[in-house]
Amino acid sequence: MRKLKLIWDFHGPDALKIAEHHEKHLKEYIVLEKLNITLTGFEALNDTHAIAFLVVDEDKMKPLRDALKPHRGQVYVNS
Repeated sequence: MRKLKLIWDFHGPDALKIAEHHEKHLKEYIVLEKLNITLTGFEALNDTHAIAFLVVDEDKMKPLRDALKPHRGQVYVNS
């Protein structure tokens, strides 16, 4: 099954700290809703742009997208 990476973008000098904090909220949501999601994270793309993300099966994406309102998404490629 195809997996999708739901992404939240953060910009500015504190972007990485904000993305890291946002990931904590994503993990809390996963526990609260008893979801079978194990892959979340955050990363700096440059000095002023960072992301938080979670990876979900494509067939589970729509309710999560509607509830969590990610900024964008892409097909997840396990590297």
